[in-house]
Amino acid sequence: MKPQSHDFAARAAATADARLQDVLGRIDAKFVAARRRAVEALPEYEALRTRAAEIRAHVLDHLDLYLEHFIERVEAAGGTVHLAADAAAAQATIVDLCRAAGVRMLTKSKSMIGEEVAVNEALEAAGITPVETDLGEYILQLAGEPPSHIVAPAFHKKKEEVAALFARFHAGSPPRAEGADLVAEARAVLRARYFAADAGLTGANFLVAETGQAVLVTNEGNGDLCQSLPRLHIVLASIEKIVPTLEDATTLLRLLAPSATGQEITAYTSFSLGPR
Repeated sequence: MKPQSHDFAARAAATADARLQDVLGRIDAKFVAARRRAVEALPEYEALRTRAAEIRAHVLDHLDLYLEHFIERVEAAGGTVHLAADAAAAQATIVDLCRAAGVRMLTKSKSMIGEEVAVNEALEAAGITPVETDLGEYILQLAGEPPSHIVAPAFHKKKEEVAALFARFHAGSPPRAEGADLVAEARAVLRARYFAADAGLTGANFLVAETGQAVLVTNEGNGDLCQSLPRLHIVLASIEKIVPTLEDATTLLRLLAPSATGQEITAYTSFSLGPR
């Protein structure tokens, strides 16, 4: 995977790309309008936002207590919590866990904190193969590009570009340009990776202090396969993801999908606690 450029001037020059502007012009219809419709369909939206802000502020004011309680509940369920002070420490912890378990391939659900700490680069440097399983992230991994959107990471790619990537990287794959065919092809390739993986890495939308559960929200189901099939499941999350109770988590969940994708709720909402 290529490292992301931090040269703002060079990256901003991409706005002059007519093809890119054509693709990005669909954002309003795809996300902005969908969010507007979802909010209008939820009369209590503003009350939920107020309550969500109160929950977040309360957690930040008592973060030490909720973090301690979360760790206690995870450990009581048979899990282990590793604290990392910075990106280097997070990389080292994940690599050490994988080495100790003899991991050669790791399937990975979309994780923004994973992007921030460059976990893929650290795994690759250690000789471990990370496989992105979110469709957009998988496309960008093949292309060697960073995500362009927090919800739809490959939004800037046209289906013809994706077809060309698949024809290049999928052995024996005929060129395909229809969206449904591309999704089916990616699904077939990734299915084998799920079963071959020695570990799975996911993010977490919420960490519930009351129970020690990690809450993961996806629309593709790939997060569930990453965390349930391999013998080792690693959750990578920042501490502000902690919420006090399950009730608080459900309050925030009611806001998450409408704000992110314009849905009432996402296809998969999974609560994980301890090893099987």
